[in-house]
Amino acid sequence: MILPAPGIIWASLPIPAVLIAADNRIEEINPAAELFLNASARTLSGQPVLDALSVDAPLDEGFARVRANQAALFINDVDVTSGERPPVQCTIQVAPLQDAPNRLLLLISPRELADRLGRGTSVKAAAKSAIGMAEMLAHEIKNPLAGISGAAQLLSMNLGPEDRELTDLIVEETRRVVKLLEQVEQFGNLRPPDRVAINLHDVLDRARRSALVGFGSRMTFVEDYDPSLPQAWADPDQLQQVFLNLLKNASEAAGPGGGTIRLRSFYDHALRRRNADGTGSALPLNIEIIDDGPGLPPAIAGEIFEPFVSGRPNGTGLGLALVSKIISDHDGWIAVDSVPGRTVFRLSLPMVPNERRKA
Repeated sequence: MILPAPGIIWASLPIPAVLIAADNRIEEINPAAELFLNASARTLSGQPVLDALSVDAPLDEGFARVRANQAALFINDVDVTSGERPPVQCTIQVAPLQDAPNRLLLLISPRELADRLGRGTSVKAAAKSAIGMAEMLAHEIKNPLAGISGAAQLLSMNLGPEDRELTDLIVEETRRVVKLLEQVEQFGNLRPPDRVAINLHDVLDRARRSALVGFGSRMTFVEDYDPSLPQAWADPDQLQQVFLNLLKNASEAAGPGGGTIRLRSFYDHALRRRNADGTGSALPLNIEIIDDGPGLPPAIAGEIFEPFVSGRPNGTGLGLALVSKIISDHDGWIAVDSVPGRTVFRLSLPMVPNERRKA
């Protein structure tokens, strides 16, 4: 059997690792995975991986995408259950093997383990604490900033052109700081979604039109919609915010020369989210926002939905964290595939419940 690394490294990996065959059966697991799954490698060998693991994400569909795109897939903050143990929040990475592209390596990073290693939960708790502190102080900071901005505008009325440049700079910078504080407030105070039956294409089109007259004016948008897509059960205002954030990221990734953003929608009846109790929730409505930019920096690709993680020098790291929170509150799923020249953010959402459709 060919392991993805020398045996001593495979055995020493501190996180559970699973080698998956082309038919999605377990080929090999490391000792950390034996402890996590509470079963031996011999017992699990040959079993379907999704029989041994219950993952709160459409992992089988993710396997297919990794094989098709030959690119790693990162899924953050999902509940993973094995056997009778309670759900554990994990980050999952799936990657193709270079020498055998239909075989996959699945890495499971439990948050409890990451905390013991000095990462993960401790970072997330610190980020949450920082957000709470900023949220508490934001209102008090915004008030004096408004006074500073107003005073600078009054001073500019009696100044010459050269001095007025300085007061204009004060006004511009105070507005920038206020905008950042509003983002932090928004992240901390996001209300539960007010769900109604909506047409996803209508919401996506509103976001596209807004982008075209602003940050996406230099971009080319290509629409590839499924006209028969059923209605979604979602909050239209929050979803528009999600689409705007993703379109802005795609536009900024393209740089000053512009680029192409492809908007794709499709229905996938097989896409389901596995719940901790073994049941499944259908997520058949899918939206993909695809750009041809340079791709995500590899160093942050696995943590891109975490607060304060950003690939841009002046980024706040709150935009994608907010997107992830909104989609999670909608009982949906978000994932990203990124290689140079192609980054795909995919949103999977539920349809209108049967009882609501009848009403």
